[in-house]
Amino acid sequence: MGRHGGGPAEHERPQDWVEAAPRPRPLSVTDLPDGAFRTERTVRFSDCDPAGIVYTPRFVDMMSGVIEDFFPAALGLDYHGLLRDERIGLGYARIGVDFLRPGQMGDRLEFAVTVGRIGGASAAFTLHAFRGGEEILRGTFVMVTTSLAQHRAIPLPTPLRAALVAYQDRCR
Repeated sequence: MGRHGGGPAEHERPQDWVEAAPRPRPLSVTDLPDGAFRTERTVRFSDCDPAGIVYTPRFVDMMSGVIEDFFPAALGLDYHGLLRDERIGLGYARIGVDFLRPGQMGDRLEFAVTVGRIGGASAAFTLHAFRGGEEILRGTFVMVTTSLAQHRAIPLPTPLRAALVAYQDRCR
């Protein structure tokens, strides 16, 4: 411990010590591309803790649902069919969230999705949640396609890759 009871003193920090990343600047809904997929959702009582503030894991669940809705609406792909019929897993290798303002029971949130890096077996999505045009939350999800039979990563299916690239182009 440091001399005053805080974190470790500078000379005592482990080599893998991670400093807090700077918080991103909240965006306005108008900062996003016109072609970005958008959807709305009301924060429900069941999403909140006793103080009426969104319970952190519920935001992750909401954003996962937005990605599920994004597939048919913006990519023209059957998310459920990929899982159920083609046995392609659409799991997340990494999720990161920046909480910019608290979400509260009754808030009407607008979510928007942008696509970042498209890799061999993965794609990165950034989700923005806005309340009254002001960003309150930003999440980054790295999705990896997997074989549900073999439980290993597989290349992005050609139709998914093509749809993601076309979506990126619409958002430029």
